[in-house]
Amino acid sequence: MNVADVTAKAKVLLEALPYIQDFRGSTFVVKYGGSFMDDPNPEVRVRVSTDIAFLAACGINVVVVHGGGKAISRAMDASGLKANFVNGLRVTDEATIAIVKRTLDEIVNKDVCDAVIAAKGKPKGLPGDSVLVCQKLTTDDDGKEIDLGYVGDVTEVKVKLIKKEIGEGFIPVISPVAEGYDGKPYNVNADTAAGRVASALRARRLVYMSDVPGLLADPKNPESLISTLKISQVDDLKKKGVIDKGMRPKVQSAIRALEEGVQRVHFIDGRLPHSLLLEIFTDKGIGTEIVHG
Repeated sequence: MNVADVTAKAKVLLEALPYIQDFRGSTFVVKYGGSFMDDPNPEVRVRVSTDIAFLAACGINVVVVHGGGKAISRAMDASGLKANFVNGLRVTDEATIAIVKRTLDEIVNKDVCDAVIAAKGKPKGLPGDSVLVCQKLTTDDDGKEIDLGYVGDVTEVKVKLIKKEIGEGFIPVISPVAEGYDGKPYNVNADTAAGRVASALRARRLVYMSDVPGLLADPKNPESLISTLKISQVDDLKKKGVIDKGMRPKVQSAIRALEEGVQRVHFIDGRLPHSLLLEIFTDKGIGTEIVHG
């Protein structure tokens, strides 16, 4: 290795140093998107898991909330059940919720934990309904009444249980299932669940990892990334269609989290090599951050 390479590596480490010093002891919630979890290239998942393990090794309390929509759809197909969606939300009857819970808790959660273990991290898989409580979802984003069956809206996060795992040196990995007031499991939107967890933990950062670069001013142009977005600009971008149906749950969850004490929210592309570290530990970042203002 020549001197220039060594110097370049040292510069990267030195740029990260003040962030590592500042963030040590802070809590970060990472929403591990269901979309890129299905990437045929296993290297993608290895890189993300390595980034999560790296954050934990820097003294950051990392909590992971994962998705798993595609895995659920595959499991339903295998069981002969047809997936049905209304405004992007899965209609979940009694047969479906049994498959949802089994798939998320026993397959997807285990896969995420195994990947973090391979990166020398210490994950602790938590079925969502052990730490999340919900009421039945009765209205959509536009306030219209809906009945999707066993689909919930998170109302309570059992913070002590999550903090207990953090205190014992673990990285909690939470599935997006919650316990309803009737004691039954409910399917919950993973983006919303991550936002509620981040708010309850008063997280310093909430990071949404998916398969898009962030918020694009022109959805057809990947070069039109909006690197910083203020809450006050959101309504205008919704009217212009920049924040479309797919991004709305993420943005709404982000705004609510910011209003409830989370300092910053980031949207990044989990497919890009080490996007999590680049967003957190470099001056420029590579995704979109949403801030007060």
